[in-house]
Amino acid sequence: MGIYKLIKCEENAVDPIKNLVAGRPDPDIEAPKTPKSRPLSVPLKPQRLVSLDVFRGLTVALMILVDDAGDFLPSISHSPWDGVALADFVMPFFLFIVGVALGLAYKKVSNPVVATRKAILRALKLFIVGLVLQGGYFHGIRNLTYGVDIANIRWMGVLQRIAIAYVLAAVCEIWLKSDNEVHSGYSLLRRYRFQLLVGSILTISYMVLLYGLYVPDWDYQIAGEGSTLKSFSVKCGVRGNTGPACNAVGMIDRKILGIEHLYRRPVYGRRMECSINSPRKGPLPPNAPSWCQAPFDPEGLLSSVMAVVTCLIGLQFGHVIVHFKDHRDRILHWTVPSFGLLTLGFALDFFGLHMNKPLYSLSYTCVTAGAAGLVFAGIYVLVDVYGYRRPTYALEWMGMHALKIFVLIACNILPIFIQGFYWRDPRNNILKLIGIGS
Repeated sequence: MGIYKLIKCEENAVDPIKNLVAGRPDPDIEAPKTPKSRPLSVPLKPQRLVSLDVFRGLTVALMILVDDAGDFLPSISHSPWDGVALADFVMPFFLFIVGVALGLAYKKVSNPVVATRKAILRALKLFIVGLVLQGGYFHGIRNLTYGVDIANIRWMGVLQRIAIAYVLAAVCEIWLKSDNEVHSGYSLLRRYRFQLLVGSILTISYMVLLYGLYVPDWDYQIAGEGSTLKSFSVKCGVRGNTGPACNAVGMIDRKILGIEHLYRRPVYGRRMECSINSPRKGPLPPNAPSWCQAPFDPEGLLSSVMAVVTCLIGLQFGHVIVHFKDHRDRILHWTVPSFGLLTLGFALDFFGLHMNKPLYSLSYTCVTAGAAGLVFAGIYVLVDVYGYRRPTYALEWMGMHALKIFVLIACNILPIFIQGFYWRDPRNNILKLIGIGS
């Protein structure tokens, strides 16, 4: 049960990782409770904030939609490189809401050392679960075998990235806040100025590395026919390139993690240069570039730096709930920075710093965080201010069981389990009967 504590984070529980399960209190952390539905101008009574679960459930529903319908509707699947599609909002929305929940969970910390140790242990548990689910241990719904060669395990993944962002944001929230009274937006910034400084340092470091590192030529091998290996050489010798082949994000992962530990089906395999069925995955064109089949991890090390920034942005939105008790104040302090982030993100994209999910570019960070802020504010108004909970019951339930749904559905554990029951031949199973994995 300790693992499920990580994506569900209810504000009336104590720890955003622990809250993912049942919201049991932690003696080292005192968490706030927040309001339900009242007129905008009326101060709030402490109650459970339903909009957190609804937002998380909406993100889970979006994840299932793009995973299942993306093959049929490429326009909603992940963008092959620059630009954003509907699927590209899922990861930053999860990171954003983890940050929001952190602000509520760590409102008061009686023992920072103990709280830090617990946060690290919980993040480590989630990281290990991610390794099992996305490291190659399971071989897909068409294969009943399991097991992974450690020499080729994929180290990074969705849950691993969330674990990293969670633990760093949690440490910032536990240790990096002052005792200043909060009575305005400016005083809120002053109270958490050191967290904002950390976010700024991470952003500047990312930009310096992305545009400043020299990327040399590199080689890779893939399995060919039989037991043969096919070798490819990619010509780079550049600095500041943000294309699929010669960017610093991929180079850092190849150097530190090793190319054999990276994701082997990158999104740029759907680009026109790499697929005759673009924007769908397909056979290589005759003149395909050498990098089309190269591994690339969309949850890599350098790109995860900006994922932490997204979580820190969500953390600041959580602070608004903690320090402002009036609906109007909360909505104002959410919508203004959200529109500011959107404006900055689109401006950066216009001037050449394109939105890019695999690189987790600065413009992509701003646009997705701004969109998350506006969606969260809208759900808050609908559910917690005006009390329209009945239309969102399903999303609320999904949000309260987000990690279970991710494990069972998005990671194909449930289909794999069902496929284990068959009639005489493994191909005669229920999944084939209903057209899944056929």
